[in-house]
Amino acid sequence: MGCVLMGPSCTYSTFQMYLDTDLNYPMISAGSFGLSCDYKETLTRLMSPARKLMYFLVDFWKVDNFPFKPFSWNTAYVFKNSTESEDCFWYLNALEAGVSYFSQELSFKEMLRGDDQFQNILMDQNRKSNVIVVCGTPETISFLKGDRAVAEDIVIILVDLFHDYYFGDNATAPDYMKNVLVLTLPPENSTLNRSFSKDLRLAENDFAVAYLDGVLLFGHMLKLFLENGEDVTTTKFAHAFRNLTFEGHMGPVTLDDCGDIDNTMFLLYTSVDTNKYNVLLTYDTRINKTNPVDMSPTFIWKNHKLPNDIPGRGPQILMIAVITLTGTVVLLLLIALLVLRKYKKKYALRQKKWSHIPPEKIFPLESNETNHISLKIDDDKRRDTIQRLQQCKYDKKRVILKDLKHNDGNFTEKQKIELNKLLQIDYYNLTKFYGTVKLESMIFGVTEYCERGSLREVLNDTISYPDGTFMDWEFKISVLYDIAKGMSYLHSSKIEVHGRLKSTNCVVDSRMVVKITDFGCNSILPPRKDLWTAPEHLRQASVSQKGDVYSYGVIAQEIILRRETFYTLSCRDQNEKIFRVENSNGVKPFRPDLFLETAEEKELEVYLLVKSCWEEDAEKRPDFKKIENTLAKIFGLFHDQKNESYMDTLIRRLQLYSRNLEHLVEERTQLYKAERDRADRLNFMLLPRLVVKSLKEKGIVEPELYEEVTIYFSDIVGFTTICKYSTPMEVVDMLNDIYKSFDHILDHHDVYKVETIGDAYMVASGLPKRNGNRHAIDIAKMALDILSFMGTFELEHLPGLPIWIRIGIHSGPCAAGVVGIKMPRYCLFGDTVNTASRMESTGLPLRIHVSSSTMAILKRTECQFLYEVRGETYLKGRGTETTYWLTGVKDQEYNLPTPPTVENQQRLQAEFADMIASSLQKRQALGIRNRKPTRVASYKKGTLEYLQLNTTEKESTHF
Repeated sequence: MGCVLMGPSCTYSTFQMYLDTDLNYPMISAGSFGLSCDYKETLTRLMSPARKLMYFLVDFWKVDNFPFKPFSWNTAYVFKNSTESEDCFWYLNALEAGVSYFSQELSFKEMLRGDDQFQNILMDQNRKSNVIVVCGTPETISFLKGDRAVAEDIVIILVDLFHDYYFGDNATAPDYMKNVLVLTLPPENSTLNRSFSKDLRLAENDFAVAYLDGVLLFGHMLKLFLENGEDVTTTKFAHAFRNLTFEGHMGPVTLDDCGDIDNTMFLLYTSVDTNKYNVLLTYDTRINKTNPVDMSPTFIWKNHKLPNDIPGRGPQILMIAVITLTGTVVLLLLIALLVLRKYKKKYALRQKKWSHIPPEKIFPLESNETNHISLKIDDDKRRDTIQRLQQCKYDKKRVILKDLKHNDGNFTEKQKIELNKLLQIDYYNLTKFYGTVKLESMIFGVTEYCERGSLREVLNDTISYPDGTFMDWEFKISVLYDIAKGMSYLHSSKIEVHGRLKSTNCVVDSRMVVKITDFGCNSILPPRKDLWTAPEHLRQASVSQKGDVYSYGVIAQEIILRRETFYTLSCRDQNEKIFRVENSNGVKPFRPDLFLETAEEKELEVYLLVKSCWEEDAEKRPDFKKIENTLAKIFGLFHDQKNESYMDTLIRRLQLYSRNLEHLVEERTQLYKAERDRADRLNFMLLPRLVVKSLKEKGIVEPELYEEVTIYFSDIVGFTTICKYSTPMEVVDMLNDIYKSFDHILDHHDVYKVETIGDAYMVASGLPKRNGNRHAIDIAKMALDILSFMGTFELEHLPGLPIWIRIGIHSGPCAAGVVGIKMPRYCLFGDTVNTASRMESTGLPLRIHVSSSTMAILKRTECQFLYEVRGETYLKGRGTETTYWLTGVKDQEYNLPTPPTVENQQRLQAEFADMIASSLQKRQALGIRNRKPTRVASYKKGTLEYLQLNTTEKESTHF
């Protein structure tokens, strides 16, 4: 097991790709201050990161109960140019980021990017803040201020953590530092009184000490693991550099839950009495608490108190402003009162009231306008019911009906108020709600229909919406912006909260505008736990605006990566993901994957915004107004014309095409759809529908393990002997007659025909679509139907010859997948397949041989199957177990053939050839002719032809 020591910049991303992901190496950094290095599982930082600096600044800004700071601050200027040191570069980057904790907590923050901007602010009467954050040294302040005059209420916060000349008897503060507060580390954390060797007396010996402490930390952990006899090559070692204290070069060093160093920051001020640096307060990063030290500081500021962060305008101007504002407010109130009294009655009459839409006003669309859609009624009484409805028209608008699961039709007063609020919502990025309609004792919501379906469907359709030419970053940000605008409006409306926001509830209209649907139904539809639900609502069922922000973050990750919902390499099971989110109690909660190491500079802002949306602490999540504003700024980075939206650009491009081209595209599209539908029909005859869809969209089919399926095998007794006395055409004709009838029987059951090999016929149920315990019922009833059919079947070329089949059924786990590239087949694998084959081969003619596992499932169902116990049967590879004969279903008639006795079976085996010869003589006596293949016309108005057997005029003499 090795270890990586990294430098001050955040080079973690590169190492993460090669070391942490694959080899799980511990990484110890003397630096890595940036936000993108926060919360990395194997990264340990031995110098204060930007995250802890921001926590202190925000905590200090909010303080308003200290004698020397009676006002809380909410604004700041941040000075940044290209001459900062390595640590200052990352600290200022964090303060600048729009999605950082510092930016979110301040109502105003502006960057000063040049010396001239800094110097202009010092005496600008129109400045928006009195507080300026600078990172550097006292020489930096001296260079920036020079001999210039400074307003008396200006406060400069100098971040200078890694220098020690503020302490000691000779540490005298120059005059230009009197209005400066210095944020630094105490002497025990700095280079003061350290007995370094000459080689370590460098300009940045704090970094040298951090490197040395990194070596000591690695040795400390290595010693602990070796003493305990633990393996240091495991991932446990790589994740062990957390929550510990070790002996560093200058004394004990403490690491927090994230592997970052904990220390105490000092805020110093210059005393006007002594011109010395005094400690004003301290900040313990371990408990995130600010502690005042000097309660009566001798400040340079008025009354020895820190000024307000917002510049004052003088008492006269303030009084004039207050009087003017008061008069304006009074005047507006009078006008509003008069207008309200005048239009109150008229407004009450015009306000929409909810009521059911008459069913006769809902018209189905014409058959050529749209296809049918399926609505599943998911309640206790009709859980398996599928009701097919069409997309409909209401008031000349295309709408869709959505099941509200309120079957009695009697809404409570709270639900009626909620429905009335829905009628008032009319916004560009929200679907329109028209009311409810009662159809056959069920209540459906009538909402605006968007032609392109849900956002989840658009993301899945990589053929119609390819990444390279359609789903680029400009489009992704436009989609995120549409959702943010809709949610911002929804949160400010009477609805206040969505509560069910997910990618399937974001729909796309014909102009690729994303709209939000299914809002305002929290009192009608019961809450559900799913991948979009915020952790606090998984623990306690509820809804909130911050919960909607979390759901938005999950949707954003779907859009950015274009993967399945809540995509993460560490977990694929949906229920496990929900469990891990609900029960997260560590510093790094379980969240989807976002690959920051591969993100470009412009994309990094979007990634950080998304991560802030799924913060564990709901209060740290931004609101949708802030998300909307941030995305608007980010969109300008991707789009040269900032005043033109993505849709305006797209429409402008489409208008360049001629109408002749549009007509040609439409004509070719119709031809393509016809060919596609014909190809789909053929594909669905060869492979399951879900498999064909996966092959078309992804090119592959992921193998899948099914916990329980039921497999059917059957073959024809004496098939080899029959083939010996039959021509090839007669054998094919015989099997075709039998298996076509079998296929017709399969159409009435939820089963899937796997394949036929010679006279063997294989059927499965429970895959590729799971159906609970129905797989055993459907296979059993199908086997009874097949056995009933065989009791009446007779061969044409061998009349009178009894045709017996053996049937075997077994249930158990099974793996399935597509094998091969040319002529791919959907194959089943596992011991269940072998056992089902053994059940068939050890069975008896005209008998349905059922295993104990299948019978156990049948006994648990409501269907009362009739059976006989066969007894102990030896199965190769499994040993002896109890098996059964399936004989029917109670209260259902099956015309099953009588199974042969042991004597009849033995006689058939001995005299089978003689019986075939007798059948041939009987056939010749009856004058039955052979059939030869002839080509006939195509069927169902298609273009495919097939061979059909026709009876010739002359009888063939060859049998």
